[in-house]
Order: sequence, then structure tokens, then C-alpha cells
Amino acid sequence: MQGMSERQYAAHVGLSRGAIQKAKTAERLVLYPDGSINAAASDARRAETTDPSKTRKPPAPKLKPVPEAAVAAVGDTLREQGLAVPAVGGGTTFLQAKTANEVLKAQERRIRLQKLKGELVDRARAETLMFRLARDERDAWVTWPARVAALMASELTAALGDACEVEAALMQKVLEAHVRAQLDSLAEIRPGLG
Repeated sequence: MQGMSERQYAAHVGLSRGAIQKAKTAERLVLYPDGSINAAASDARRAETTDPSKTRKPPAPKLKPVPEAAVAAVGDTLREQGLAVPAVGGGTTFLQAKTANEVLKAQERRIRLQKLKGELVDRARAETLMFRLARDERDAWVTWPARVAALMASELTAALGDACEVEAALMQKVLEAHVRAQLDSLAEIRPGLG
């Protein structure tokens, strides 16, 4: 066999075998003496004899536009893992997108496993607990002068002797001023505690 069979030529031009048989009977194909198809000559004859308005063009693949945020996320994920990142405007390949997707899945599973093991805690809950602890500590410091002022005043009076007497109310005011000053300096360092 010198040329192509009907099936081979149909695969070559992207048509059905029935369409090739019709073209053969309409003498639009060039045949060798053994009946096989001369592909190059048949392509040229078909191009000459085929009406361009009746040819079917394969439909362009319908690709949905990919949001820039998704492309940026793929680039960020690949960059975090030390992998090659596509150039800006260069487009992301399917392999890069799939790699980024697998990396994100692995990270998500790791986080879920850490939560199940109790290694991770909910951030909002932790912030609420820390706020409560800081507020309780602040309240303890604020109420401390009222609790100890009388005791300190009596101890100071006893230590100084009969010559001087320290009033509990005055001692409480001094201690409160000291505590307030300390809390104000802490509030500058850690906003939200005061």
C-alpha cells in the first residue's frame, strides 16, 4: 500500500470515514493505483474544491476568565513553598495551579489535624481570654490600695512611734496615685489594658 487507508486519512483530516467515502465517490481525492489515498495531493484537491462557507471550523475552547486574585493566590502559595512563580502576565500553567492547590490542601489538612490534637486554639477565643485576664489583673491592682491602705498606715504609725500618725485615707490616695501611674505606663506599652 503506497498511501493512506480511508480510516487513516479520516484521522489525518479530522473527518468521519463516511465523509471520506463521499469525497472518494465524488472524485475529490487523489488515489494511487492500489486504491490508497495520496494524502498531500488529496489535501490540495479538497482545498480547491471545497466551498469555504461550508467548512466547519472546530469551536474555540470555551475558557472562563480566571480572576486576578486567584492567579495571585497561586503565585503566593508557590512563592511560600519556594517553587517557581509565573511571570506577571505570563499566565499560570495548569501544573502550577494544581501544585498550588495541592499545597493549600496539605496546609489545610495540617491545620485541621493540629486543631484536633489541641495544638491550635481559636484566635477570637484566645483574645477574649487574654482580655479578661488583663482586666482582672488591672482590677486587682486598682482595688489593692483600698485593701492595704489601713494596714500600711497602722504599721507605719507603729514604726514611726507616737511622734507621727499616718491616716489610712491619705495612704490610700498615695497608693492609688502610684497604681494609676503604673497602669498608665502599661497602657502606653500595651494598648487596651487601661
